[in-house]
Amino acid sequence: MQHSSGALGRQRLVALFVAGWGLLNFPLLALWDRDATVLGLPLFPAALFLLWASLIAALAVLMERSAD
Repeated sequence: MQHSSGALGRQRLVALFVAGWGLLNFPLLALWDRDATVLGLPLFPAALFLLWASLIAALAVLMERSAD
């Protein structure tokens, strides 16, 4: 069974949403709550920013692919 391009794009966006929700939820965020630094920055905010930036980059890639 083949999916149309629009349906596949929607499925990928939903999957990205669920992945983001899981990554930015308490049990996994608690892994980064340590007294450590990365390049002089506390680990928790640095990890939070990197996760957030990665989700935005993945969203940008998905949106550019669906425009084709």
